[in-house]
Amino acid sequence: MGRFLVLLLCPALWAEPGALRERIKKTLFVPDPLPALDARKHGKFEPAPGVVAERISYGSQFGLRVPAILYRPKKAPGKIPAFIVVNGHGGDKYSWYAYYAGVAYARGGAMVLTYDPPGEGERNIGRKSGTRQHDVYVPPPEMARRMGGLMITDIMQAVSNLAQRPEADARRIAAGGYSMGSFILSLAGAVETRLKACVLVGGGNLDGPGGYWDSSAKRMCQSIPYQSLSFLGDRGAAIYDLHAWRGPTLIFNGTADSVVGIPGMGQPFFEDLRKRTIALHGSAQGVFDFGFEPGGSHRPYFVTRPAAEWLERQIDFPAWTPEQIKNMPVTHIGDWAKANAVSMDRLYATEKREGGTRALGTGVPAIAREALHALPPAEWERDKSRYVLESWISEAKKRVAPE
Repeated sequence: MGRFLVLLLCPALWAEPGALRERIKKTLFVPDPLPALDARKHGKFEPAPGVVAERISYGSQFGLRVPAILYRPKKAPGKIPAFIVVNGHGGDKYSWYAYYAGVAYARGGAMVLTYDPPGEGERNIGRKSGTRQHDVYVPPPEMARRMGGLMITDIMQAVSNLAQRPEADARRIAAGGYSMGSFILSLAGAVETRLKACVLVGGGNLDGPGGYWDSSAKRMCQSIPYQSLSFLGDRGAAIYDLHAWRGPTLIFNGTADSVVGIPGMGQPFFEDLRKRTIALHGSAQGVFDFGFEPGGSHRPYFVTRPAAEWLERQIDFPAWTPEQIKNMPVTHIGDWAKANAVSMDRLYATEKREGGTRALGTGVPAIAREALHALPPAEWERDKSRYVLESWISEAKKRVAPE
């Protein structure tokens, strides 16, 4: 009866999961078929003993490209799992948590792909980070829907890149999204069935009309794309129902994360969202797990022990056992950043936020910014029009329907 009432209130949800996925992709202009991958290698280095970092790029929308760093164990014991890092606002492959995850999980025997979101890093015309260029609203609203679709496309192309690697196990590809990345990955995880598991941190709290995500000041990459999915009815439950058909999902937040409104929601919000998702899905099979860091605020929790333990159950790190993860020492990121002169946004460097993160493992090195360029400077200068956000905006505007 519960499922019947949910479907009665939202007739769109009578559709099969495949039809809903197609409608989401069409609404956000995700190309079908996906663009040509055209994966390229631009060099490699060893950021830590036993870990190789490859400088790569691959295709995205309109013939443009995504610059990325792919971390992997130097010696792979057969087919290995993979993990994709989806950054928050202002973050990119140069962010501490991106390369920390790369080295840490490569030590665990996985491949880790980190890339620059639109407008950041090598997709920024000044090759700068922390610009939040993708937050700047470009009218009309269709451009924002297209931006959401671009970010989803980038994740799907990351999956394609990993799936075609001979050493990767295409059945064990996971992704972790932080803050804005949690929102984009929540949408990508609803439509990308090749993802085995998703970890959403600093977010994942998909609420209803007029809520946090509808009201976000980040209109270009959050509020307008989310509003455009109103045809789903109970959007949070509908999106996580699609996740459940795809595979496991973990939502993990700090109880004091006021950035995305967690203190006002708390455990009851997630219990209710999970209950509604189960009613829609017809069972608890595959419906998301959730957890909290007591007293923690906005942090990339996918580098912490609880997320690693959950990921171990889903994708099985070849070099780790559950017992090893349970007993592994951790690194206080604030202290690590000071000791290694790691640059952090002052708003995020506090103990409550990223500075207080207890990241799994020790001895992860700081990596110089220059080492994390995917392309040599001369090549990037020559080809930057194929990477930067301005090029995408120009091409997207050509395709916007007249109002």
